[in-house]
Amino acid sequence: MTARTDTRSINTTYARIAGFTFIFYIVAGMTSLSLGSDSQVTELLYFLQNASALVLGVTLYMLTREYGQALALLALTFRILEAVHDKSEIFFAFGSLLFCWLLLRGRLIPAALAWLGVIASALLVVILPLQLAGVLAGAGWASSATWMIWMPMLVFEVTLALWLIIKGVSAGQQNMTVSNSI
Repeated sequence: MTARTDTRSINTTYARIAGFTFIFYIVAGMTSLSLGSDSQVTELLYFLQNASALVLGVTLYMLTREYGQALALLALTFRILEAVHDKSEIFFAFGSLLFCWLLLRGRLIPAALAWLGVIASALLVVILPLQLAGVLAGAGWASSATWMIWMPMLVFEVTLALWLIIKGVSAGQQNMTVSNSI
């Protein structure tokens, strides 16, 4: 087994772990939203969702670090903050934007899928702080505006999860000269 084959096998493993974790993360999040905030099951699901954010951060970091180590580390940091902070959606949005950019930069997934992630994440990066500041209405999950804002991200993450589980990631762009740069 060559080093290139070994790396490909490891990346396939990381991709599949990330794919299954995305699905689990989404199911846990949607289920906790439907149960309301006064349930012990909701608390457990919230904990599992936070743990999933950490697993996603590590697996996506391992897949993307070769294509921008500083950005991948920053994205991982945002996913860690997502897992421990009350306003986790904002940290999620920034981490997602960076990881999507690195997936695009490294050509690890189809460009159209990566661009969907970049655009959906950028939308959240802009809108979530405006909602927090009260400039835009609909900051709660009961608002249909909130669901419309999150729908592109949901479509992206479900599609990405299935792609990672079934196809994994490509070998990436060869001879990247930006591996240690932003």
